[in-house]
Formats: sequence, C-alpha cells, structure tokens
Amino acid sequence: MKYLEEFSDPVLAGKLVEQIHATVTKPWAMMEVCGGQTHTIVRHGIDQLLPDGVEMIHGPGCPVCVTPLEIIDKALEIAAQPDVIFCSFGDMLRVPGSERDLFRIKSQGGDVRVVYSPLDALRVAQENPDKQVVFFGIGFETTAPPNAMTVYQAKKLGIPNFSLLVSHVRVPPAIEAIMQSPSCRVQGFLAAGHVCSVMGTTEYPELADKYGVPIVVTGFEPLDILAGILRTVSQLEKGEHVLENAYQRAVRDEGNPAAIAMLADVFETTDRAWRGIGMIPQSGWRLSERYREYDAEYRFQVQDITTQESTVCRSGEVLQGLIKPHECSAFGTLCTPRNPLGATMVSSEGACAAYYLYRRLETPVEVVSSGG
Repeated sequence: MKYLEEFSDPVLAGKLVEQIHATVTKPWAMMEVCGGQTHTIVRHGIDQLLPDGVEMIHGPGCPVCVTPLEIIDKALEIAAQPDVIFCSFGDMLRVPGSERDLFRIKSQGGDVRVVYSPLDALRVAQENPDKQVVFFGIGFETTAPPNAMTVYQAKKLGIPNFSLLVSHVRVPPAIEAIMQSPSCRVQGFLAAGHVCSVMGTTEYPELADKYGVPIVVTGFEPLDILAGILRTVSQLEKGEHVLENAYQRAVRDEGNPAAIAMLADVFETTDRAWRGIGMIPQSGWRLSERYREYDAEYRFQVQDITTQESTVCRSGEVLQGLIKPHECSAFGTLCTPRNPLGATMVSSEGACAAYYLYRRLETPVEVVSSGG
C-alpha cells in the first residue's frame, strides 16, 4: 500500500491545509490539468478545504473527454465495417458519437473488443490474418509510447492487417491555448505528473515565464494535490512564476529518454482538435510518413467525416474551466452516466462524472476536521 496510505494521511493533510490557509491572503484561481487529479479533489473535498476565494478550475486533462466527436464518429464508421475487428480500452465504448456508440455497434453485430494493451490488439491481428484489426489510440503523452511501440512492432514483424486510429494530444500547447483565451481566469497550474514522467519538464519553464503563471508538477494522491496547491499559492503570493517539480518520486526533468525517442520515430506533431476547445496548433501527434500505412484514417478513408456538437451539452465550457458541471442545465437530468450527452459525463476521469458520482451538489459535503 506504499504511496496510497502514506499519501492519504488525514493528519498530514490537515497540516498542509493549515499551511495553505496561513499562506493565502487574497483570492486565487488555479487549474489542475489532469482528470485523475480532478477526481481526487472532488472525492476528498479538497477544494472545500481551501480558503475562501481560492478556486480549483477543472482542466481538460481527461483523454476521453477531449477526443473530438469527429474522431468518435470515425471510430464508429470503421468499427461497423465488415471484416474489421475494432479494439479499444473499455472507457471508450460508451462515449457517444453523433448517433450511437461502440456498444451499439457491437450489439448490431460489429466485432468490437476490449483490450488491456495495444499489444493485445496486435496479437489479435496476428491471430486473424483475414481481418483488419484497428486499435483506438487516444490519450495524452502518457499512453502515446505504448501505442508508438505497437506500430513499430507491426512494421518490424510485417503485420499488414493492423492499423491505429490516432487521437493523441499534448499538454503544453493546451496550457498555452488556455492562457491565450480572452476568458481565461487561470493564475497557476497543477501539471500532470504522469505526463511529465514520460516527457519531462523541459517545455514548462518557458510557459511559466511567458504567461506569468506558476506551474507545479503534481501527483494524484490527496497529499500530492495539497502539496501542489501549497507550492502554487506560495508562488502566487510572492509574485513568482516558475516551474516546480513536486512529484520527484516519479518525474525527472529529462523524462523517459527511450519513450521520447520512440515517439519521435513513430509520430510527428500536428494540429489537433480538442473536444469543447477547438483546434490547437501543434497540440497532437499523427503517424509519421514512415508509418503512414498503419494509419486507420487513411486505410479506411474516413478523413472527411465532420460533426456537430450537441447544443444542450455544455461539456466544452466545463473542459475550458468556464463553468462547473452543475451549471449545465442538463447535468443530472438529461445527462447522467447511464445516458450521457457528452464525454465529461461518461469518462471515468470526466469532471461531470466526478460531480455526479460523489453527489457534490445533491448532498453538501461536511468538512470534518482531521485534528491535525
């Protein structure tokens, strides 16, 4: 249980909360980038323990949530084709497209399979040479290296019936897009520790300096989050804006060189649309020319599919931190985890799902003193 019980100690949490209260003298708004951090914050009521006026803005760091609707529809179009085995992690199966989801495709006879690794999908391709096997590769920098490795292996082993539907996005350009928005209220960031464990921290000091915002690399347990908040508000109170690594047990400045080298070989950066945010320049990856034959968009000719978002769902504003989930009129009524209108409700890391799961709005949370 190391790093679980130790980093959830209520006495230590109480002391960190006291330090935050002692440090803060004015209102501040900071954004946690990662959806996993959002769930920790909401589940443990961390935002309710903070001083009045200190706000946690829930960022777009849920990979399922930011996957654009047009990519979902492309996945559905491919999965519905005969002689296709469509492989995905389980969290994508209930994400709604324009009219259906992968579960509906499966119920209609499509061969949709849940796998636990992209290499599982590659094995499926080896075992079914008469089928086209597609793996749905989504996510941030964290999940990109194993997907890159799988394509590398497909080429090395000469497996022609495997392809990857790519929807990978990068965090630093998203931070820049958020800061450039006229409606931006973010004054500091808690950066996602797992992303930095892969890519390192070299891209963040320039962003912190350019936009005058502290960026603190943070983990995912309650004490990680509280320590990250303390470091962020300490910088804000002092008028500082630098990168700090508060997750040194997992993150090195240089990241993972082997993973970075694999990414550089298999992928190339590209403009990428983010659901609810729009197009962000150079914010994503696509397969490089050397591996383009393994790109499912080109193999199945679905590049031209376009979509229109729901006019009722306000998940885009949630993803940008402009509103909290309960401020959407559909929240908890027209939109629930059993009948989601948008990915922020269906995803296990989505902000709307966190608010619904922990009954944040229906039952006010009582803050119980830790005695620390």
